[in-house]
Amino acid sequence: MNYQIIARKYRPQSFKDIIGQKNIITAICNSIFMKKIHHAWLLSGTRGVGKTTIGRLLAKSLNCQKDISSIPCRVCTNCKEIETGTSIDFIEIDAASRTKIEEMREILDNIYYCPSKSRFKIYLIDEVHMLSRHSFNALLKTLEEPPKHVKFILATTDIEKIPKTIASRCLCFKLNILSEEDILNYLKFVLKNENVNFDIDALKIISEHSKGSMRDGLNLLEHAISFSKSNINLNKINIMLGIPSKKNIYLLTQYLLEKDYKKIMFLLNKMDKINIEWENILIEILRLLYHIAMKKIYSSEWNDNIYKNYLHDIQEIVRNGKKKDIQICYKTLLDGRKKLIFSPNHKIGVTMTLLQAITEMKNK
Repeated sequence: MNYQIIARKYRPQSFKDIIGQKNIITAICNSIFMKKIHHAWLLSGTRGVGKTTIGRLLAKSLNCQKDISSIPCRVCTNCKEIETGTSIDFIEIDAASRTKIEEMREILDNIYYCPSKSRFKIYLIDEVHMLSRHSFNALLKTLEEPPKHVKFILATTDIEKIPKTIASRCLCFKLNILSEEDILNYLKFVLKNENVNFDIDALKIISEHSKGSMRDGLNLLEHAISFSKSNINLNKINIMLGIPSKKNIYLLTQYLLEKDYKKIMFLLNKMDKINIEWENILIEILRLLYHIAMKKIYSSEWNDNIYKNYLHDIQEIVRNGKKKDIQICYKTLLDGRKKLIFSPNHKIGVTMTLLQAITEMKNK
């Protein structure tokens, strides 16, 4: 069985398919069109936003047998070999596993040989920040005066660890974190293509938990398809991700703003008997507090469809809750989430954070 995972199956194969990086793609395509091609690019950004994909598309554009073009043909030998990872003139290097100076020198010693059958010999160095200081020094000498037939594409998730001397010799692009809306729309496109049934509210949860990474979103989507047997709905996604029910989140938020210790403790003990990720309790309360604050300040219509069944009850919280208390709760829960790692376990950390929020509200 030759199964291809969704993240690979739907990897963009042209610049027009790249999502959320419009300005960067425009700059790259314009430089290719004007034939003003730099010898080194540095792509930075969080995981799963398109760094390696853009690097491969750039390689196809420069080595397409038809011409240097931002729209490579995808049918010539060079394009096909780059797509399948078999091109001998497009060398992908994982810097995380090849940090030693000896390995870098071995790679750089070969750059002076002309490409075998392509226009350029292109090196894509992923996670380049993982190179050792000596490896960076060796790379620097090559970046200063590279052979005309060599191009470098450097990708990193930690731009701060890249020496300034390296960055200054590259054309630098910082890729954006993808918006939840962009991820949501792409997930809908994938599921329609795969003929999978889904609830839009379930996809919203997946896009929220992708944290700006399309690859994370597609991986979560693949997990959801398997978990739900190709029928993705909100209840199954909540179970899969360990997210508390919306009813429990609403009740915790209500008890929190009412400063009711006993009801909070009773509900938390009840929730302990089901499979949840405790950090998600703080995340979901923070999300609900945001919507309550926006409703209280702007008196706008409620725009979170996931809580539609509790709309009347939440309106009561909006009317009765104090702006100061909402802000105190938000800040305390935000700080508590950051410190969860230091608590004996996440249940204790969440419980103490909620109790601290009540204490803070009573003291101010």
